[in-house]
Amino acid sequence: MEYIRITSIEDPLFKQMHQLMQQVFPGEEVLDFDLWKEPLEDPGIRVFVAVENNQVIGATEYRYYEDFNVAMTDFTIIGKDGLGIGAFLAHNRAQDLHALAKNNGKDLRGMFAEIYDPYKVDSYEFGGVKSMNPYVRREVLSHLGYRRLDFTYVHPSWNNDGEAVEGLDLCFLPMAANKETLEADLIMAFLKRYYTVLPNKPEAWLQMIEKLENAETIKLKAI
Repeated sequence: MEYIRITSIEDPLFKQMHQLMQQVFPGEEVLDFDLWKEPLEDPGIRVFVAVENNQVIGATEYRYYEDFNVAMTDFTIIGKDGLGIGAFLAHNRAQDLHALAKNNGKDLRGMFAEIYDPYKVDSYEFGGVKSMNPYVRREVLSHLGYRRLDFTYVHPSWNNDGEAVEGLDLCFLPMAANKETLEADLIMAFLKRYYTVLPNKPEAWLQMIEKLENAETIKLKAI
């Protein structure tokens, strides 16, 4: 299995990856093919695919913010069960992020991730891949050390239509042991930066940001 970075929509592997995304994610979570051009060319956005026999069987997108010294795991896709794709992607992603932090003269502070809460929304099929089931994915994040940030979370739809996407939790993987809270201003600043690309912010998102502005810390809870 190979871990290959994609930096252009012209890469044949990207077409495979985008098709895989459409198979496993709800429509409002998948950016249109052509809109991927700038993100893929952005040096701060890292898109890698797991390739076996010239076929994309998994993918992950993430980014590292030097000024915050935190990362965001945008998504992880497992195309087939029973091949160890999740462990392969997680291992290579962690190695890459720790190297980026080291080059920044720091030890990585932690990683954010969004995760569906199947108790809040109808269960998505996720292409029929059992490993992508929300219950399984939450347990995997928990085993990796992620904690749920204890506030009501929404995010703007990637359709950029001003709609709020609910039914998710924002989680954080702290690198420091026994960390029970995270600074609200870090969360707020990170979310503002992360969703700059979507100008049509829903009112629910703006209200969430305002609540974070008025808080000092947010508790880290079990997923």
